[in-house]
Amino acid sequence: MHKYLSIMVLMFCLSLSAQQDLNFNQLNYQQEPEQEQEPKKKEWKSLRNVKNTDSIASIKDYKIISINNDTIVVDTALSIKKFYTYNYLRKDNFGLLAFSNVGQTYNTLKYDSGVKDVFPDFGFRGKQFAYMQIEDIKYYNVPTPYTDLYYKSVLKQGQNLDALITMNTSENFNFSIGYKGLRSVGRYINELSSSGNFRFGASYSSPNKRYLLRTHFTAQDFTNGQNGGIRDLNLFESSVKPYNKRERLNVYFRDVETVLKGKRIFVNQQYQINKDFRNGLFVSHEFVYEDKFFEFKQADINNIYDDSYRFGNAFKNSIDNKTKYNKFFNKVAVGLNSSDYGKLEAFVDFHHHRYYYKSITYIQDSRIPDHISKDIALVGGQYLYKKDNWRAKAMLSNSVGNDNTRNIQFALDYTIAPQWQVGASFENSSRIGDLSFYLYQSDYVSYNWYNDFKNEKISQVDVSLSTPYFELTGVYSKMKDKLYFSNDNAVYNDFGIPEQIITTPKQYGNDIDYVSLQLSKDIRFGKWGLDNTILYQNVKQSDNIVNVPAFLTRNTLYYTDAFFDKALKFQTGISFKYFSKYYGNNYNPLLGSFFVQDKVQIGDYPVFDFFIDMKIRTAKIFLILEHFNSSVTGYNYYSAPNYPYRDFALRFGISWNFFT
Repeated sequence: MHKYLSIMVLMFCLSLSAQQDLNFNQLNYQQEPEQEQEPKKKEWKSLRNVKNTDSIASIKDYKIISINNDTIVVDTALSIKKFYTYNYLRKDNFGLLAFSNVGQTYNTLKYDSGVKDVFPDFGFRGKQFAYMQIEDIKYYNVPTPYTDLYYKSVLKQGQNLDALITMNTSENFNFSIGYKGLRSVGRYINELSSSGNFRFGASYSSPNKRYLLRTHFTAQDFTNGQNGGIRDLNLFESSVKPYNKRERLNVYFRDVETVLKGKRIFVNQQYQINKDFRNGLFVSHEFVYEDKFFEFKQADINNIYDDSYRFGNAFKNSIDNKTKYNKFFNKVAVGLNSSDYGKLEAFVDFHHHRYYYKSITYIQDSRIPDHISKDIALVGGQYLYKKDNWRAKAMLSNSVGNDNTRNIQFALDYTIAPQWQVGASFENSSRIGDLSFYLYQSDYVSYNWYNDFKNEKISQVDVSLSTPYFELTGVYSKMKDKLYFSNDNAVYNDFGIPEQIITTPKQYGNDIDYVSLQLSKDIRFGKWGLDNTILYQNVKQSDNIVNVPAFLTRNTLYYTDAFFDKALKFQTGISFKYFSKYYGNNYNPLLGSFFVQDKVQIGDYPVFDFFIDMKIRTAKIFLILEHFNSSVTGYNYYSAPNYPYRDFALRFGISWNFFT
């Protein structure tokens, strides 16, 4: 990743010295123009050496566009919603429970059963929370070069830096380059986190706006020391000297490390055949190539500090499990875009994946193949409608072969009045599960399998209501044939922790019904505010397969003011987080995944954070006292059984936008 960081430094220097007097049209990403003629040109002036402030480019001209054409402007405001994004993921992480070190995995408190893709994924989900997916990459349209810098201190040695630079070389072409790097040693033995996310994106539209292109390249890697959690929970919960120094607590592993790497090339393009923008016939194409690699390394299972039989018997004293995956995806669509009746298209998806190891394995009488390879083709149609106060979407797709893969979606949104909106959606899908459920090879004897599971079936209904007074969302989901991991060892210690972790994949044939209701409201009174998010969840199932807390809340009391003729804007407050007790999933670093358990409950502990957030022009400086109540309310906080949550920490950082 050092070469990508060098590219970032070079591009930053170029952006600062770039020619500023750019004079070009606003790039039109709208795929459904409402006028027959091309949009009128808008002249954007330079930000440098301009005395008339009316001619300076507005902040509204700096646009961020998603792959779904949702467009927002760059936000430099000081707000509590923005403060929630000051974390490693760079987004609001409500519903995720972080582990003790930055850059480790997260336990899931808010369950999401929605299907983003019916095609099978690589697996090893516990390692992919910070992996940037296609929908995480943004595209830009800016009148002058724009830079976004983010820095936040970590736990003990290291740093977390995220930098992005974007510019338009002309009215038609924009490119962006970004890198997010992390290194954090952590407080416990063997929990080092080191990661890098490099991305390069570009977008282009032809002068007549009939051709649109978006493309990106990503290269990502995540390295984590895996200690398997602490051994003696009594020493942690008492935290008497010297065990208040977390490096004094013994852990299961001192030489285990996991690595996840991935690269992706993405191309999305569309061409409108005729010149009539009101009623346009178009063709589109999307291409994805992605490869991923997961490795589990243990130098010596007979190390005197490690638990030699934590994962059972092994073929070797030194463990090195490597799993590789790549996929090719092509989507071809043809459709009609009407300003009166919406957008209708028919498409064909071609998906090929290969998930593989270096050799065939034999365990007793069982043959474990060295790969899974499959071609999947889907045919379908999609309809989009957007006019006045109505938004509608319908999509149906089904596989051509006999794998029973399908996806049906309906969505409807209506704007009743300004700030009043209601929406509903339905989804029914049958998808192939993550490939690590079907095939896995390891130097540990019990971690070798080859399965032929059914597709997972999911039906889900979402409803939402947004008003000036509150936001309310509800979800009802019915799942069948759900794939999951669970432990096969029935021997547990006094804390309910298994003596051995022998985790294998299983499929649950019964129905699982999940219901959630989330209420959000930011209450303002003068310079004070109280931001509230409350979530209720309920699961109906015969066995503990989908485990979530029934109650989850985040409440932030904050104060906002401005000083020095409003040159310095200031916000401070206290945030409270809590979730009720539940059988939280445990983590298996060998699989990079969580597994269900019903012996130990976690939760029912408060977390208070104090923060100060200041803004000077486009720079925001913040300071956070994380979990400052940890020594007062007791050391019974866990992110997973025998994996502690974070202790008190003082952290600071900066978020800075440059408009050069």
